Amino acid sequence: MIEFTLWDIVRNLLLAARWTVLLSAVAFAGGTIVGLLILFLRISKRRWMRQFAEYYIGLFQGTPLLMQLFLLFFGLPLLGFRIEPWTAAVLGLTLCASAFLAEIWRGGVQAVPLGQWDAGSSLGLHYLKQLRLIILPQAFAITRAPTVGFLVQLIKSTALTSIIGFEELVRTSNAINNATFEPFTVYGFVALIYFALCFPLTRYAKVLELRALKH
Repeated sequence: MIEFTLWDIVRNLLLAARWTVLLSAVAFAGGTIVGLLILFLRISKRRWMRQFAEYYIGLFQGTPLLMQLFLLFFGLPLLGFRIEPWTAAVLGLTLCASAFLAEIWRGGVQAVPLGQWDAGSSLGLHYLKQLRLIILPQAFAITRAPTVGFLVQLIKSTALTSIIGFEELVRTSNAINNATFEPFTVYGFVALIYFALCFPLTRYAKVLELRALKH
């Protein structure tokens, strides 16, 4: 058994938490960009675009994230594409996040009264300008709370990337526990770190939800 002081355990876990935060931020940013594209397809006037977006969302919402990570990390090399754990983790979480975010925002678009579309048309705005200037700002305002709520889920989902070898918080904690045999101490601190990351966002989502109800 390797001797670890309490500070050694905390310090190593905090260092690993940086990668959890970075992975969450990159995946959320990527999911936002791809999610916007899927949203535009989902609400398009062209049927084949709507169907493609629907199948895309169904695929990533209807299958486990762990399986998606396995397919990327273990499947792509069989097709000749070498992929590192970081790349697989970012790609997997980005694709999954984009599907959920697109569906969240679609709900916001549908919640905007039809009269807003008519108002945009009466001003002579074409479809894309109606979306950019009128519909999407209102839709995003409506869905801010569930979007932040999904970010909390995304942060916790990064733990699954430890299975494919990405050195984030959970994988580091497993290595420390195997060296110290102090599961209550190690995983207790892991739980506290996740709580410190997620609880403020959860409270913020609640504030946004209450604010939306008042309006």
